[in-house]
Amino acid sequence: MEIKKDILWRVYLSFIGIAVLGILVVGKAFYIQQFQGKYWKSLSDSLHLEYRELDAERGTIYSEDGAMLSTSLPYFDIHIDFAADGLREKGGKRFKDNIDSLSYSLAALFNDQSTKDYKKQLQSAYKNKDRYFLLKRKISFQQYKSMRAFPLVKQGRNRSGFIVEEKDKRINPFRLLANRTIGLSRDDSTRNVGLARTYDSLLKGTTGKRLVRRISGGAFVPIEGSEIEPENGKDIITTIDVNIQDIAENALMREMVANDCDHGTCIVMEVKTGKIKAIANLGRGTNGEYFEDLNYALMKSEPGSTFKLVTLLSALEDGYVRLSDMVDIEGGTWQVAGRTVYDAEQRGLTNVTIKEAFEHSSNVGMAKVVYANYSRKPQQFINHLHDLRLDTLSGVNLDGESRPVIYNPKSKNWSATTLPWMGFGYNISISPLQTLMVYNAVANNGTMVKPYLVNKIVKDGQTVKSFETVVLKNKICSDRTLALLKECLQGVVTDGTAKGAFIGAAYQAAGKTGTALVANGSRGYTDPIYQSSFAGYFPANDPQYSIIVVIKNKPYAVQWMGAKVAGPVFREVADKLFAASEDQQKRFNPAPVNDSAKYFYSGYNRDMENIYRYLDLNFTDSAASKWSFLRTNDDYKAVMRPLAVSQKTMPNVVGMGLKDAIYLLENMDLKIVAKGRGKINTQSMTAGTPIKKGQTVILELN
Repeated sequence: MEIKKDILWRVYLSFIGIAVLGILVVGKAFYIQQFQGKYWKSLSDSLHLEYRELDAERGTIYSEDGAMLSTSLPYFDIHIDFAADGLREKGGKRFKDNIDSLSYSLAALFNDQSTKDYKKQLQSAYKNKDRYFLLKRKISFQQYKSMRAFPLVKQGRNRSGFIVEEKDKRINPFRLLANRTIGLSRDDSTRNVGLARTYDSLLKGTTGKRLVRRISGGAFVPIEGSEIEPENGKDIITTIDVNIQDIAENALMREMVANDCDHGTCIVMEVKTGKIKAIANLGRGTNGEYFEDLNYALMKSEPGSTFKLVTLLSALEDGYVRLSDMVDIEGGTWQVAGRTVYDAEQRGLTNVTIKEAFEHSSNVGMAKVVYANYSRKPQQFINHLHDLRLDTLSGVNLDGESRPVIYNPKSKNWSATTLPWMGFGYNISISPLQTLMVYNAVANNGTMVKPYLVNKIVKDGQTVKSFETVVLKNKICSDRTLALLKECLQGVVTDGTAKGAFIGAAYQAAGKTGTALVANGSRGYTDPIYQSSFAGYFPANDPQYSIIVVIKNKPYAVQWMGAKVAGPVFREVADKLFAASEDQQKRFNPAPVNDSAKYFYSGYNRDMENIYRYLDLNFTDSAASKWSFLRTNDDYKAVMRPLAVSQKTMPNVVGMGLKDAIYLLENMDLKIVAKGRGKINTQSMTAGTPIKKGQTVILELN
C-alpha cells in the first residue's frame, strides 16, 4: 500500500510540474506576444528586410550639334514570384488558363527555346513555388515593351507574379570617336576618365532606395510601393563637333597606320572662342591596333621646334632682334658649354636671317638667339613663359592634365646648357594643348582664350549652367610683334619646312613644324625616336580654326620629320574643314530663283495659312471660308481659294490629307474607306453628287 501511495505521489508531482511548466510557457508566450511582439517582429524584419540602393539614370553627354556621345540604355531582368496570391488563387486557375499562350509568346519573342520547353520550365517553377524565379536577364527595352502585352503579364504584378528590375548600361554610340575625352562610367568611379570623371557628380544624379525582403534561397524580392525614387543625372552639352571629330580621328589614324607610329593626338580649336571642336587620341595596343587609350593632348612632353614661336616672340618683344638680323648657324652644328646643338636637317648654311632660321627650323639659330640675349638675365626669358601661362595648367574643364615642367635659374636642374636648349623646345615639358593655346592666341590677334570642352549643363531640358569664352590675356605681345610672328608662320608654309605639305591648297595656312628627339624609357636617347608635330591655324588671313598634331614615331621610323608625319594630318583636317565651310556657304546662301513647281493642296484653311506663314512663303489669300484649296497659277504664284462645302452634296477632297478628309466627311455622316498613303488622289463619289446618310466613300491616296 505504501508503494502504491509513493507511486501516486510521484505521478501527481510530475503532473503538477508539467502543468506549472505549461502555464509558464503559455504565460511567457502571452507576454512575448502582447508586450514584446513589436520588438521581436522588428528584429525579424531586420533580418529579412533591407534597403537596397537604386541607381539614378545617368545623364547623357551630347555633342554641340545634339548627337549622343555617351548615354545609358535600359535593360531589364525579369523574375516571377510563383507564390503570389493572385497567381495561386482558385487553385492556380489564372496560371493554368494562360500558361500555353504565355509559353508561345515567350518562345516567339526570344527564339531561344520551344514553346514546350518554356511551358515545362514555368510549370516546374510553379510547382516548387519559386519566389524569385529568374525568367530572363538583360532583355532590351523593346523586348520588355513587347512582353508587357503578353498573356498573364499584362494583368499586373499582383496577379501575374512578374517582377521587373530595371538597370542601365552605359554606351558610346560613336564607339572610338573621342572615346578617351568623353570617357565611360564604370562601377568603380575612381577608374572613370574624361568628361565622365570630371562631371561624375552631375551625371550620376542622386541615388534612390528600395525595400527588399529576403526569401528562401537567399534571394531578395523588392517590395512594391517602397521605392524612394532616384533623381536622374544632368546632361552635358560639349563643344565637340561630331563631323570635325570624325575628320580628325580618321586623318590621325591614317597617318599612324601608314607610318606604324606609337601614339598621337590631334586637337582642333575654334580660334575666337576657345571651343575644342575635336580632340583625337590614338595609342597602339598590344595587338597592334590603335584605340583611344590615353589623353595625349593633356600629357606633357618636350615640344621641340613648335616652341620656337615662343623664343621668337620673346626676342622680338624685348627688341633684341629684327627678322632681318643675321645669325651664323655654322652649317647646322654649334658647340656651347661642352655640348653640341644639331639642326634636324643639315643644309650646310651659315649666315641666314632670323626669319630664315625660324622658317627652316634651325635649332642652332634659335639657341644662339636665346643664348646671346638672355644668358646673363635668364629670368627675363622665363618671365615670358610665365606671361604666356606655359608654367601652369591650361584650365580646360577635363581632369587628368599634366602639370608643365619649366626650370628657372634657381632650380637645381639648371645648367649652362638649359637656356640654349630651351630655345628650341628641349629642357621643358608642356602639353600639346598648352602649345596650341599660344598659336591660337597669335591667330586671335594676340588674345589668349581659355580652351573649353563643355557648353552647358542641362537638367530636364533646362540649362543649369552655361560656359562662355574666358579671356586669359588680352594681348600676349604688341601688335608689331604679332604681325612679325604671323609673317614668319606663313613663311614656314610658303618657303620653309612645311612648303611641300601645302602645295595646291585652296587656302593660306600658317604654322610651325616640330621634330623632337625623345627618350625611350630606361634606354634614354640611344634609339632614334622622334616626336613629329605641326601647330598652326587657317585660313591665315581670317583664322577660324587652330590645330596641333603631335605624333610619337617608332624607333628608326622611315618618316620622322614634322612636315612629313604631322603635316599631312593638319593638311587633311584643314582641307576638309575648308571644303565643308565653302559648301555650307553655297548651300545656305544660294542665288534666289523662282519656284517652278506646280502643286495642289486642299484642307483646313487656318492650318494651311499657319504652315505658309511659318515657312515664310508668299501666297495670295482669296479664301474667306473654313475649307480652302491652294494651288499655283500660271505665274507659279500660290493662291488660296475657298472650297465649296455643302451638307447635301459630296465635296471635293482631292489634295487633302486623310485627317482633314475624315473630319469633314464623317461630320456629313459618311463612312470612309481609305487606301494607300499620302494625299488623296481620287474619291469614289464625284464632287457635287447628292449624298445620303451612311453612304460609303472610298478614298485612294497617292
